[in-house]
Amino acid sequence: MGMMSEFRTFAMRGNVIDLAVGVIIGAAFGKIVDSVVNDLIMPLVGRVVGKLDFSNMFVMLAEPPPGVPHTLDALKKAGVPVFAYGNFLTISVNFVILAFIIFMMVRGFNKMREKEEETPKPAETPEDIKLLREIRDSLKAPRP
Repeated sequence: MGMMSEFRTFAMRGNVIDLAVGVIIGAAFGKIVDSVVNDLIMPLVGRVVGKLDFSNMFVMLAEPPPGVPHTLDALKKAGVPVFAYGNFLTISVNFVILAFIIFMMVRGFNKMREKEEETPKPAETPEDIKLLREIRDSLKAPRP
């Protein structure tokens, strides 16, 4: 068996395809969460705190060269070390939201599975019914 056919066999297994679909959906879902955090939550938090742009919340760790604007992107491009706590805060909020959503999904899945496991098994036939069925069957049986 050649390497290409082995790879094809590996790639076509159900688990690999499921994983690929999960990664693609996860990446798209991550972009949605990023948008929720950056476009909806952080502006509200920034408004309450008094700053509108969390991405530009930083502390310069060195003096910037003359003429460099005091924005995070410009300082990074100029090679000035910065302590970008606003960016870290945004990413941390993203993580917490994403982790909570995944927790809720797993919790829901586990509850569904528990309900399936709790499905009642058919009740055992009472003894008197069993005896009546035996009597019925013996009466139906042909006699010699």
